[in-house]
Amino acid sequence: MLSSSSGLLRVLKRDLAIGAATALLWLLDGALRGGGWGAEMLGVLAGVATAACGYLAHEWGHLGGALLARSAVALPENAATLFLFRFDSVRNSRGQLLCMSFGGFAASAVVVALVLTGAPLDATSGRVAAALTLLGVLATAVLEFPVAWQVARGGPLPRGAAFTGDDPLPDR
Repeated sequence: MLSSSSGLLRVLKRDLAIGAATALLWLLDGALRGGGWGAEMLGVLAGVATAACGYLAHEWGHLGGALLARSAVALPENAATLFLFRFDSVRNSRGQLLCMSFGGFAASAVVVALVLTGAPLDATSGRVAAALTLLGVLATAVLEFPVAWQVARGGPLPRGAAFTGDDPLPDR
């Protein structure tokens, strides 16, 4: 259940624009690679933008998992947001949280596979993309996996950050 589809459209447009800009950076990087300091900085930008797209894919994966499980989510009203949505820890079940979590983990796995097999790891752009993508996966492993593991083992659904719900959560 979505709280606002207009916010989702704004965020989708934002993320598609970021993806298009990243693709352009990779085209320029490929054309100018080895052309000196400016070309190296362009490679760094392409790598950073790729990692940003990886984060966005991770967030869209979470939303996909949440929607697949028919979860209640709140979307932002505008595109100036860090989180793609907020998951309602009161109205949703343990299984819905796990499905939402798995969606983000699965999207991250796809991004890692794409970066490691598609990025030129002998170039600055590829090395930056791989390093920052793997750093993002490490952050996910430290920040998100323990929460999902605790919920899977019967722990409470989380509150705060990307989660809403102030009422006590019944055992589900």
